[in-house]
Amino acid sequence: MTVLDSKDINSQRILRIALPILLSNATIPILGAVDTGVIGQLGDPAAIGAVGIGAIIISAIYWIFGFLRMGTVGLTSQAYGAKDFSEVDALLGRCLIVGFSAGLLIILIQSIAFRLALNLSPASEEVELFASKYIEIRIFSAPAAIALFGITGWLIALERTKSILLVQLFMNGLNVILDILLVNYFELGIQGVAYASLVAEWCGLMLGLYLCRDRLMAKGFFNFLQISNKKRLINMVNVNFDILIRSLLLQIAIISFLFIGSDFGDLALASNQILLQFIHIVSYALDGFAHAAETLVGQSVGSRDRKGFRQAAILTTIWAGLICIIFVMFFLIFGGHLVDLMTVSPEVRLEARKYLPYLSILPLIGLFSYMLDGIFIGATRTRDMRNMMFISFLGYILALILLVPSFGNHGLWFGLIVLYILRAVTLLIKYPALEASI
Repeated sequence: MTVLDSKDINSQRILRIALPILLSNATIPILGAVDTGVIGQLGDPAAIGAVGIGAIIISAIYWIFGFLRMGTVGLTSQAYGAKDFSEVDALLGRCLIVGFSAGLLIILIQSIAFRLALNLSPASEEVELFASKYIEIRIFSAPAAIALFGITGWLIALERTKSILLVQLFMNGLNVILDILLVNYFELGIQGVAYASLVAEWCGLMLGLYLCRDRLMAKGFFNFLQISNKKRLINMVNVNFDILIRSLLLQIAIISFLFIGSDFGDLALASNQILLQFIHIVSYALDGFAHAAETLVGQSVGSRDRKGFRQAAILTTIWAGLICIIFVMFFLIFGGHLVDLMTVSPEVRLEARKYLPYLSILPLIGLFSYMLDGIFIGATRTRDMRNMMFISFLGYILALILLVPSFGNHGLWFGLIVLYILRAVTLLIKYPALEASI
């Protein structure tokens, strides 16, 4: 393996890492949009809302274990930067073990977890019935989905992002094809969408393992002593636990956004769900550059290179800012047309247009929160990230308490903006100390 130093951190290298991730990540919420759009053609607001409720519950549970991807990027990139290649291999083994174990655990406790989630939802009985059918099928993809987080993180840290693009295009392309077949031709409705995701995620895992075969089949890959190293395991647990708490708080915030929106009726729920799909597209696009920051920052920390650290932080943020400007302009010009593509319901179209201004400004508001997350993950300064997320979450809850009773669904969107702002401001306060520690 060849490790590049700080003089090699430039725009070309950043784009080489970020663009495949950007393209692959963008297909994930696009897939959610396709799910919503396919069901939306049925013209039933309850069905649209059910896809939103079911998918967001599943995604929230899975993304709680997103710490596996994020922690793996930070730890692997630092090991790579320090030229500790045996630890690089060991981290792949650890994340596969954790991924499969976590997925099996979710399957075992599914009845408790998802019944609790649905009971917390104030959605109508019809929406809950549809959502239950979706969840009962989709849950069996958990081991594949979570293990793939670890594989993705490991590949990102080694700058093998073209492999990630290949996996995502294959998996999501298969999902779209199955969506159309099972819903439109076999008329399976909500269950068809769930089966499509189940099959696609397991096939995606198989491809991911195949792309890591050079290390998986290498002599001595599963070195038990290296994988079970006490000091390394404790560090991995500490890093991932901090990220877990951060991810849990963030997911609770997103779930509460959708659930509170249900209080304003199925139309508000459906419109929020549609607009959230576009927010997810922005999020995943920004994550492309956040992942580049994770990789390059982590490598710089591993090699104790402050200059490389600073270059990585600044250049990745500049490129992410350019992407945000493009999204803002696109939503301002074509926002209404995008809504029309997502549903044939005139009522949902009209309702969603009320909240388009929030969608249009969120990319710029969220820029620094996404990029600073990437920087702190790459540096494995996860305790700071955890603590700042806790402060931001409390601010979000306070904003909802103050704004929702007076402004309804508009207050809910204001609360989401407050969350993004607080995440950025709190991490910016911690950044100078982080850079000084390199």
